Amino acid sequence: MADQRGLAPVIIKRKKIVASDGHHGGAWKVAYADFVTAMMAFFMLMWLLNATTETQRKGIADYFNPTIPVNRISGGGDGVFGGQSVFSEDALPQSGTGGTDTSPTIERQSRGTTGIDVNESEEQEKSESETLKDIEKELLAAGGESSMADNLLEHVYTRLTDEGLIVEIFDLPGEPLFSGPDNQPTEIMQALITMIANVFEATQNKISVNGFSRAFPIVQRVDPTWDRTTARAQTTRRMLEDTALDKARIARVTGWADRKPAHQDPMAVRNNRMEIILLRSDRAGRP
Repeated sequence: MADQRGLAPVIIKRKKIVASDGHHGGAWKVAYADFVTAMMAFFMLMWLLNATTETQRKGIADYFNPTIPVNRISGGGDGVFGGQSVFSEDALPQSGTGGTDTSPTIERQSRGTTGIDVNESEEQEKSESETLKDIEKELLAAGGESSMADNLLEHVYTRLTDEGLIVEIFDLPGEPLFSGPDNQPTEIMQALITMIANVFEATQNKISVNGFSRAFPIVQRVDPTWDRTTARAQTTRRMLEDTALDKARIARVTGWADRKPAHQDPMAVRNNRMEIILLRSDRAGRP
């Protein structure tokens, strides 16, 4: 064997080569795409909040709520069918544009499918408002016919509200509408009812009658205001029915006692009054 004592040791160096990962692969692209999608959804949300109404926003929210079925055609019945019953609004088939036009369900209202043509509804409301204004003008114009009519109109105050045309007739000092404990109508009341009925004949709207009274001292043992206003309202109803007006047009007769004073002094004579309301078509029968 040869002598190796003078030779240098052999050193083997192993070099580890790490290959490049190519910009860390494509995972960053997925994350970036998710970020861009989230930003797009965020800006769409901000735009919807600014460009829609509360009802529309609720409809959009309900659309993405899996507990509320969204269907374009339904056949009545609450729940999966989205209606009130099989005979909802007397219409079995419910179309995607509505199908119920008087009392749609909350789900339909939120989706905007109430069955009501908004433009047509606004046109009808505008037309009815103009009709009520014409009735009001005709009633007030009756005062120019004679001095007696002018005196009668001193008892009359009219105003147009969401409920309809309110014709308020009230007591004046020394000139009451009713007299005696039996609440007998005076000549002034009879003339006013005749004048109002003649004007109301021009329409077929329903009529509501409300009675109001002034307050009485609390020392009285019995409060007469409830019985008084109810009796006067019923008397006014009968007087209207005795005219040429159709009895079926009377929708409500109510006595309000002294609960809604027209004058700041609850015991003022001005609070003795009657309201004869020519109701809008969509308010008939409602309280």
